Amino acid sequence: MHKKIESFISPKKLMELEKIIGYQFNNTNNLKEAITHRSFANEHRNHQMKDNERLEFLGDAILDLIISKYLFDKYPVMPEGDLSKVRASIVCEGSLAKTARNIDLGAFILLGKGEEMTGGRTRNSILADAFEAVTGAIFVDGAFEDVVKFLQTTLIENVDSLSVEDLYTDYKTILQENIQKESMQPLHYEVVDEKGPDHDKDFYVAVYHGELCLGKGIGKSKKEAEQQAAKTALKALEK
Repeated sequence: MHKKIESFISPKKLMELEKIIGYQFNNTNNLKEAITHRSFANEHRNHQMKDNERLEFLGDAILDLIISKYLFDKYPVMPEGDLSKVRASIVCEGSLAKTARNIDLGAFILLGKGEEMTGGRTRNSILADAFEAVTGAIFVDGAFEDVVKFLQTTLIENVDSLSVEDLYTDYKTILQENIQKESMQPLHYEVVDEKGPDHDKDFYVAVYHGELCLGKGIGKSKKEAEQQAAKTALKALEK
């Protein structure tokens, strides 16, 4: 059975992923399971391969715990409600998918032919789930400290580069509320450009009030770009 599995992903490829992750597995079957999407396992049932959904379930809970502790220590006076908002923005699908892209996790995921053909390798949900599964796999295979180290060098490092304001402020809602004080005409957001490959694309979005462009923003997702456009618009309105 193991020879069959290794024909899909070589030991060399697994070692490459371990190097990127910064953790060497005691049992590489845990890592194989973490990168095996359900579509691939279903297509190769005769090999008795496990998909990554159980590890994803575990990783999700561990992520919540570690990020909660990180925020609790980093922001000692922040109220519970705000801590919850910041945590949600860090462990959301978009954030985890972005982190997965940063370490090129998508290149290692085992996908079924259907998912592969429809762009599953760059899909946010699949990338985020795989990141959670890798988190769970490290916990199962090693020690809690190993998971903390992995998240510190991948996810938390990126969080540290952001302001806490950007992490949980909904600029779109604030902008809409400000505009509605003067006019009931709704805002609308348009993607004005897209640059980069599918796995690392930048979206350029403009926010309009009628024909007037209030601001522009860039992001790795349309939602992120919309938030940045709204933030730019708010700054312009304050002048």
